[in-house]
Amino acid sequence: MGTNALGNYLKDRRARLDPAAFGFTPVRRRTPGLRREEVAQRANVSTTWYTWLEQGRGGAPSADVLDRIARAMMLTDIEREHLFLIGLGRLPEARYHAPEGITPRLQRVLDTLDHSPAFIRTATWDVIAWNKAAAAVMTDYSTLPDGQRNVLRMMFRDSRVRAAQSNWESVARYVVASFRADVARAGAARDVQSLVDELSATSPEFAALWADNDVQAHGDGVKILHHPLAGPLSMEFSGFAVDGRPDLTMVIYNPATAEDADKIGRLLKSKP
Repeated sequence: MGTNALGNYLKDRRARLDPAAFGFTPVRRRTPGLRREEVAQRANVSTTWYTWLEQGRGGAPSADVLDRIARAMMLTDIEREHLFLIGLGRLPEARYHAPEGITPRLQRVLDTLDHSPAFIRTATWDVIAWNKAAAAVMTDYSTLPDGQRNVLRMMFRDSRVRAAQSNWESVARYVVASFRADVARAGAARDVQSLVDELSATSPEFAALWADNDVQAHGDGVKILHHPLAGPLSMEFSGFAVDGRPDLTMVIYNPATAEDADKIGRLLKSKP
């Protein structure tokens, strides 16, 4: 007889819920947690159907039912993912949550990379944290309003960023294709629609690239920037997922040669 992983998980989660926190009368209960009918009520499913799920009867639930149960139990994102994996054998569709910022510990990680420009961007390519090297070599993001710290907006609307690229057309195509893939993976299409509309209306080049529907992984590679003071800088870049924050990516640019590192060092020393 096979195990009922879904039913066992639902029962375990249900037993850990505090009835008072969900607005149910704190009457005497024979077992801890919410009752089956209370979860069913919150999930807007029948008590019979929910009972069958816990008992391993009635076949596989739909994604909609699992999603409603996840909301009813106020599961975390990782708990919701696990519910879908054991219930349907796949991950749920992505739900994008706009990030609220980073921890001081994560900022300190950026700051330890003293000669390597590094920043953290969201799934919608908004830069939300950076180090001194990134400000000196790439863009001083602190001088930009929050809504303007977007990599795509800077690529297509900022003449200084455009002039710094050794091959702007190739870089722009890469950026748009990687952005599209990240947005789809994060389920953030609605969140970026206003940005896409803005850039499509103001940049024929963006409109053409967006219409191509290309997708590409960010990966790693070598980038040559033409800095107005330091001249050409060759840097190796890589993107890293931030553990526990699937909505964030840390992008690090390492100087490709000792000469490039020296140039970055001189730029940093010239900064007040």
